[in-house]
Formats: sequence, structure tokens, C-alpha cells
Amino acid sequence: MLPIIHRNVGWIEVICGCMFSGKTEELIRRLRRAIIARQKVAIFKPRIDNRYSENHLVSHSELKIPSQVVDSAQQILELSLESHVVGIDEAQFFDQDLVEVSKKLANMGKRVIIAGLDMDYRGEPFEPIPQLLAVAEYITKTSAICVICGNPAHFTQRKIKKEDRVIVGAADIYEARCRNCFEPPQPESTAETTSQSQQNS
Repeated sequence: MLPIIHRNVGWIEVICGCMFSGKTEELIRRLRRAIIARQKVAIFKPRIDNRYSENHLVSHSELKIPSQVVDSAQQILELSLESHVVGIDEAQFFDQDLVEVSKKLANMGKRVIIAGLDMDYRGEPFEPIPQLLAVAEYITKTSAICVICGNPAHFTQRKIKKEDRVIVGAADIYEARCRNCFEPPQPESTAETTSQSQQNS
């Protein structure tokens, strides 16, 4: 539960976790509460995320809220000057500028709520989320359910063999896994060596 803070004091909230863990759903819930409270709310998502809608944040559970599409974190700063609350989804698709932009917005007295993946398909930290976690006042770590065993899942398993770090997709490409069921990709050289050693044995 957030404490009561006087107006003109800003802060940063980060909602992070694996895919299908309810990050966008939680972001939408907080933004709707701010709208009900008659606060001026600005909502943004990166242009690359066009899976469900061009001009809405849409969760995997089909909750949605109108949003603005931006090409850079700097645009968020320019478009948020009149807002009390700033919501940003899919933060992992922005560059490191998002960290400074978020700090500037908070220093201007705004509540900044950010959602994004904390790890990529390899199980490695997904920038700029680690840096945002370091400067955030409030952090929420969400979990999904492992599709293999049903335990809490914190990893995103990619189901196709492509090495690009950013591939936009949903259940057709990704699924949630727990630590035990997660299978990080092997470099091709390592995979070939393993395959050859198995054949020789």
C-alpha cells in the first residue's frame, strides 16, 4: 500500500516480471484508479509493440486502456508536461534514456508507473529495467504459472530458434517457465559440440 504523499512530490513505480505475469494488467489497474481520481494521466507504449492494438495498452487477458505511441523516451518527457501520472508499458523496448526521463518526470512531481520484462529470453537482465529498479521508490515483481509444472514462473521461454534479442510476440512465440523448467538457449557452437560428443559416445 502506497503512503499518502503531498502533491508535487513525485516518485517511480516499476512493475516487472516474465511474460504472462500480469504486468500490463497491473499497470492498467493503477492508471484507471488515477483516472477515477480525476488526475491527468498520460499513457505511452513503444511503436514496436503493435501485437493487439495501435493506440491502446492491451493485456494478455484483454484489458485495455487508450495510450499514445512513441518512438523514443524523450517524446514521453515532451508529451507528459501537463500530466500528474505517467504510465509506460513495455519498458524493455526503450533505450537507457528512459531512466533519465523517468527521473526527470519524478523530479517534476509526477507519479511515474513503468511496466516491463526484467529478463530476456536467455534469462539475462533486460535493460533498462535493472537501472529503473535501482532508482524506483516502489517495485512490484509479478509471477506467472509455469506451463510445464504449474509452479510460480519468473522466466520467459522462447519457443522458436531465433537469436534476436527483441522479437515481439505472444503465446505463439513465448511461454512462462519456472527456474527448473526454463531452458536457456545454447550458443550454436556449444550445441554443435554437445551433439558431436553425444554421437561419439
